[in-house]
Amino acid sequence: MPTILCISTYEKGQPFLKEAARLGASVLLLTVEKLEHADWPRASLTKLVTMPEKLTPDQVLNTVTYLARTNPIDRIVALDEFDLEVAALLREHMRLSGMGESLTRNFRDKLAMRVSAKQKGVPVPEFTGVFNHDDLRTFLHNVPGPWLLKPRTNASAIGIRKIESPDALWPVLDELADLQSHYVLERFVPGEIFHMEGVTWNGNILFGAPYKYGKPPMQTMHQGGIFSTRAIDRESNDAVALSTIHKQVIESLGLVSGVTHTEFIKSQADGSFYFLETAARVGGAHIADVVQFASGINPWVEWARIEVATLLKMEYTLPNLNNQYAGSVICLARQDHPDTSSYDAPEIVHRLNRHHHAGLILRADSAERIEDLIGQYTNRFLEDFCAVVPPPDKPTA
Repeated sequence: MPTILCISTYEKGQPFLKEAARLGASVLLLTVEKLEHADWPRASLTKLVTMPEKLTPDQVLNTVTYLARTNPIDRIVALDEFDLEVAALLREHMRLSGMGESLTRNFRDKLAMRVSAKQKGVPVPEFTGVFNHDDLRTFLHNVPGPWLLKPRTNASAIGIRKIESPDALWPVLDELADLQSHYVLERFVPGEIFHMEGVTWNGNILFGAPYKYGKPPMQTMHQGGIFSTRAIDRESNDAVALSTIHKQVIESLGLVSGVTHTEFIKSQADGSFYFLETAARVGGAHIADVVQFASGINPWVEWARIEVATLLKMEYTLPNLNNQYAGSVICLARQDHPDTSSYDAPEIVHRLNRHHHAGLILRADSAERIEDLIGQYTNRFLEDFCAVVPPPDKPTA
């Protein structure tokens, strides 16, 4: 029986754990002490191991190699983006297959992914690493502002700063001090944000579902409001263009097999799509649920099937797909347990049950119906539920 070690410092990935176990793998879960009693599928776990928070990578390595003395480990999977780097370190150290440290950077480091994509001809907003200050001055002079200063390894929109003028950059860099090289500076491109949820096997993209956010995630993160996403018409020009650039991105970054969440911006100025960022993981904010209601497949489950198929040297095939459309509306709520019962459209297929959150997932046979409902419900959520809190400086889920 092959053994998969899953690492997650956040409570997520339960469908992956269940499916891997169902397929016959022995599943070890390494998580942090505060999540020892979280809602893990314990019947699917061979062993649950906890560690203190904020261990250094070397300390995690010591923890895992100690575990390996009595538990053979054949595969390592990081269920959350913030665990990708330590998983890559462990694979390198233990000489296990899967993404090593260099390839992982293409799906974790915003500078690395931009460099690799640009080298292969993928359209990317102009960018520069934050190293040589004369190079930065040249960039600011040649590339029209405003600009975004982004942490190279944070997820979502955490830590992004908008720079309105060249003079505004230098105090921020002084504040960052020795950490400034861990940022990337890029041209801010106004436009709508889209994402593709992908499944890749042996270098071939088997599944790519196009979605469009409501407000850009950066705006929601920094200003509050409603998070929403919806599937777009698969026959639309936008969907066709996204499919093309998505294929370019995944091929340029070198993913062999796995799942991806990739974001693009459609420029207001020229209508073109530009690559923003990608991650070799399942999309957050209940995107996996939205994908499942629309297509019939859950990215977590398919990821587990891919990992087990790789271990057993078997072929992976994508299940038959449904051709429906789905979307979500989610926000922080003023109420402890918000009541969404007055939202009664028959297209509602799931209601979020989470403390201080309101959320709905909808499914229909047309993208237009989903778009219409999300527009209505976004306005109602703002009035009925929406709470605003300061943006986090580190991830919380």
